[in-house]
Amino acid sequence: MNPLSQLPSVDRLLSAPTLAALVDAHGHAVVTGGIRAVLAAARGEIRQGAPLPDDAALIARVGAGVTAAMRPKLRPVFNLSGTVLHTNLGRAPLPEEAVQALIAAARAPCALEYDIESGGRGDRDSVVDGLLCELTGAEAATVVNNNAAAVFLLLNTLAQKKQVIVSRGELVEIGGAFRVPDIMSRAGAKLVEVGTTNRTHLKDFAEALAAGAARTAMLMKVHASNYAIHGFTHAVPEVELAALAHQHGLPFVIDLGSGTLADLTAYGLPHEPTAAEAIAAGADLVCFSGDKLLGGPQAGLLVGRKDLIAKIKKNPLKRALRVGKLTLAALEAVLALYRDPARLHLRLTALRQLTRPEAEIAAQAARLLPALQAALAELPVTATIIQLGSQIGSGSLPIDRLPSAGFAIRPQARRGGVLNRIERGLRSLSRPLIGRIEDGALLLDLRCLELGEEFEFAAALAGLPAVLAAQAAQTETA
Repeated sequence: MNPLSQLPSVDRLLSAPTLAALVDAHGHAVVTGGIRAVLAAARGEIRQGAPLPDDAALIARVGAGVTAAMRPKLRPVFNLSGTVLHTNLGRAPLPEEAVQALIAAARAPCALEYDIESGGRGDRDSVVDGLLCELTGAEAATVVNNNAAAVFLLLNTLAQKKQVIVSRGELVEIGGAFRVPDIMSRAGAKLVEVGTTNRTHLKDFAEALAAGAARTAMLMKVHASNYAIHGFTHAVPEVELAALAHQHGLPFVIDLGSGTLADLTAYGLPHEPTAAEAIAAGADLVCFSGDKLLGGPQAGLLVGRKDLIAKIKKNPLKRALRVGKLTLAALEAVLALYRDPARLHLRLTALRQLTRPEAEIAAQAARLLPALQAALAELPVTATIIQLGSQIGSGSLPIDRLPSAGFAIRPQARRGGVLNRIERGLRSLSRPLIGRIEDGALLLDLRCLELGEEFEFAAALAGLPAVLAAQAAQTETA
């Protein structure tokens, strides 16, 4: 008898209790499609000489396929990469206050552009502009999708078809190969570079102004948050640049990049320029990110002179770049935490992770080492606790390292691919675990593992042997 004719029908498989439960969860069309795909694959395998699979095997394959297909793409992972603000992993994790505010805004109508007191139309920026002005000392504020959008919008509004004078050493490239000169060009501004890569003086700006003050829209400073130049260097102090710009009736603009609203040295971290410091130095506009050192959702924040912010908000592109209620809800909650600087490092998730003591992380590693060793017991590797150096990430304080601790998984002998197999297996866990392979070891930095996540972490590790076995079987079948 032809084995193809012995394959079960779609209806027969649909009647299985396991798949009936999947129908209830995901719908008839999804499960039926999964069954047809599995049956088609089985036919191809049989034609290649494979034995006829039984119903249980087919049902298991359908269940695994449907479950994988319906699993959310955007799902939580354990960030053990050693980079706290990891761009590819969503940058700053939100504090619980922001999560609850986001949920509340998502569940019900909210006063996004409605003035409850007057009953008339409101301005969505009013959700956060008061807090931003309070925390930075600025006259006005507005919010767009990200900091690149903020830079683009302010240049398009204030410098279209005009010159923007910038130090050559500040023409940075940010994530995803986006470069400041390219953003300026797309915004319609003409870049004028002054100085050299490592040294720029006030006279360089003054000479550029003398050559074309009437054609110049602003002086601009771009904070080099994602790289550092050491040695024979010089940069013009912001106070002096502001004074020069104002002598010529021009605005002085600072792009802080990652940006922060708090003095990080108060929490034992390296200094990073704050928006308040920039305003105090005479900047007329300051832009920075919401989801990096600030610890909030993705956003581009613009603070500064009231008249300049008003012009920016009138630009039609502002509507194209504006943020929605979920971003504003989370951002408002995060900004409110900055009103209590004494407890900020305890309540703001990103800052709490950045300031975790090495001893606390090492103690956590000691608690979790047995779970890791048990998960790797059948593999020719060793797992030990080591000291590590975490990086802040997302272009913030690029050369600084935070003393940390974690695990190093090393092969017992030269066995090609074992670390890659484990790394792949960790990424395939119920909650993927993201580490890094470096210097012949798979490193797992525990700085970002919250204390309340330890049980879930250990439980996920317990599933590693089954995941590795399934991957090995799949490789053999292929």
